[in-house]
Formats: sequence, C-alpha cells, structure tokens
Amino acid sequence: MRALIHDPAAPSGLRLGEVPEPVPVAGQALIEVHAVSLNFAEAAYAADRTPAGTVMGLDAAGVVLEPAADGSGPPPGARVVSFGWAAGGWAERRAADTGHLAVVPDSVDLGTASTLPAAGVSALRAVRDLGPVLGRRVLVTGASGGVGRFAVQLAALAGAHVIASVGSRARGEGLRELGAAEVVIGPGQVGAPVFGVLDNVGGPQLAEAFGLLEDGGVLQSVGKASLEPTTFDFEEERRKGGRKRLEVFMVGNPVYGPTFGPDLGRLVRLLEAGALTPRIGWRGPWHRAPEAVEALLSRRVLGKAVLDVPGEG
Repeated sequence: MRALIHDPAAPSGLRLGEVPEPVPVAGQALIEVHAVSLNFAEAAYAADRTPAGTVMGLDAAGVVLEPAADGSGPPPGARVVSFGWAAGGWAERRAADTGHLAVVPDSVDLGTASTLPAAGVSALRAVRDLGPVLGRRVLVTGASGGVGRFAVQLAALAGAHVIASVGSRARGEGLRELGAAEVVIGPGQVGAPVFGVLDNVGGPQLAEAFGLLEDGGVLQSVGKASLEPTTFDFEEERRKGGRKRLEVFMVGNPVYGPTFGPDLGRLVRLLEAGALTPRIGWRGPWHRAPEAVEALLSRRVLGKAVLDVPGEG
C-alpha cells in the first residue's frame, strides 16, 4: 500500500512510498483512511524524533474495513476518527487501537473529523487541567493554531473569559466568533492578571505569560511553536509575591486513562452539534504533503492542515 514516509532527503522530510500492509492485533480495527490532519509538532520535530522510513501520522479518519478480532470497537463500514501513538495514520490503511477510535456520524465530514485527535484532545485536556474556569480570565497563546483554536472554543464553552493571543492581526481572524472575549497581539497587550494560561508558543512568550498569573493561577505549557527556549526570572516572581504554578502538559497523562476514545467521542458530539468549529486553513490531496508541511511550519496556516487520501498524482 502507499503511505507518507519520513525521508530526511525529501522536500519537507516526506515522500509517498510503498510499505507493507498493516497487520492488526486483537484489539485493533483495520481502517481504510480517507483523510488525515497534520500537527505542527509532527512536522517540526520529525527530523529529530522519527527514524527514516517511518510511516508518519497521529491522526486519521476513514471507514472500518475489518473489526477488531477481540470484538471491541465499531463494526465494518463504520465511519471513524482515530489516533495512534505509534503514528502510521498517513497511509491508505491503518491498524488502530479500538480504544483510540470514535464513531463519526454521516453528517460530519471525515476530513473535518481528522482534525480532532491530537489537537482537539490536547486542548480539551489542557482546559480541564486548569480546573474550574467559569467566570475566570484564561489566556490562550498561539490561539490561531490547531490546538489554540480548539482551546479558545472549549475554554469559552466552560465559561471562561478567554483572551486569545496571536502573532498578528490577520492571525486573529475569526477568534471572537469562536468565543474569545479579547484578541491581543502577544501577552504584552493583556491588561490585567489572568487565572490560567494555555501556552502553545513557548520561548519568551511563556515567561511573559507566566508573569501575568494571579495569586493561585496556573500555566499549562502545551506546545513550543516558537521552537525557542524559555528563561525565567524567578527572583522577579518572588518579589511580586503570591503563588502560581507552571505545569508541563502531557496529553497522555495517566490521569485520563489509557485511551483517547472517550474524549474523541465528546469532541465529535460537539462537532455534530455545531458547538465546535475546526478551522481548516489548508486542504489538498496527500501527494501535496510537502506543500502542506511548508505552509504549516512557515505559519501560513490558520488552524489545521488536512490531506485527502488517496489523492491523484
């Protein structure tokens, strides 16, 4: 079968190639993949973290060809969205753990559903990790990206006063309609302390956002889109007084259990109800994957990039 393979010598580190068919184990369903979504971290860190020849892809949506042999999961023909820690999603077929699947209703486009696993579940769990946010001020940095746009919506649905921080006025497009009460160009424009921060940028912005926390506030470090290190002046923080926490967010935190399925299902239901709106800023056939990766890494994509599988060419 064909798949998108990590190739350090290829444009953007990806090429279409032939790989062996996946062989599901007892708790896995075989899925015919129709659409996949790209995540910034997958593209940015592939060279350092991914061996050459690996089939890429955490997120994929499609149709069940063969149900799991152990009887778990949906039946043949079911439309599903899937996540896989071992990647393997950017292929014509995928063997996926049934615990990492959610059924997608006919009214929801599979390409849209493919945006949910890594970015949507990360946003959902990061908002949850802040604790109760009803009536509280929550800052989301990198709010125009995949995780950021989901975080803005989910924090607003939880009752927060959401401040969306972006890199430019153009990247703030549509965030108020998604639930942001304020849109700012960087944390420096935030005019009052905040209870919580969901930081997707890292680097100097993380330190700046941490300094905005009120007494008892918490910052979840979700991502590092800046690809820059962070330096803290903790003496300055001590002079300010008060208590604040910096936590390294991990979407696979054991507190959520071993599977993505339940949270994926929650997001699919919000999507079906019109309460969640993924922004697909780039979409095309999968043979254009290098173009999509370049657009994502150069910050020219608002929201998510989606590849349709298989594409012609």
